Amino acid sequence: MSTSLIVIIVVVVLLVIMLISKYNTLVKLRNNRENAFADIDVQLKQRHDLIPQLVETVKGYAAHEKETLDRVVSARNGAMRAGTIDEKIVAESALTSALSGLKVTLEAYPDLKANQNFLQLQEEISDLENKLSSVRRYFNSATRELNNAVETFPSNIIAGMFGFHREIMFDLGDQRATLQEAPKIQF
Repeated sequence: MSTSLIVIIVVVVLLVIMLISKYNTLVKLRNNRENAFADIDVQLKQRHDLIPQLVETVKGYAAHEKETLDRVVSARNGAMRAGTIDEKIVAESALTSALSGLKVTLEAYPDLKANQNFLQLQEEISDLENKLSSVRRYFNSATRELNNAVETFPSNIIAGMFGFHREIMFDLGDQRATLQEAPKIQF
């Protein structure tokens, strides 16, 4: 066997090893990117499940406190309208009962719980958004690594041969302009 044939065989073997190595690297990077998006998906699912639950919980507390306050106001108005002694006794008993309910509510919820729940809702949403921001950064990092491998020599040749292409980042797109404004929260 001639020396030139051995050199050609060695070069071909090295090229095949390089091709396999670059291909495997591209596959790992693509899988890493897909895994990163799965993390985003989990956080989005959690947000989609949590936000309605928190909103309903807050509505429940607010409705309970509103009902208690409405009873106190109604009983107070009834007591002020009472004309006779009997009517005043009945009305004041109703007011005392309503105030007892308010006192129990305030003892059970020393803070203004509607307010506290809104703060909790805001904290939970903020926590979810921070988690989403973190997994988006990880996803964009994984995407950048894949894109670098797809676009740099010599892996760009292998990427082109096997259908790997540049992937998009998880960008804010049109929402970027709205980030300059403070969020508007309405209840």
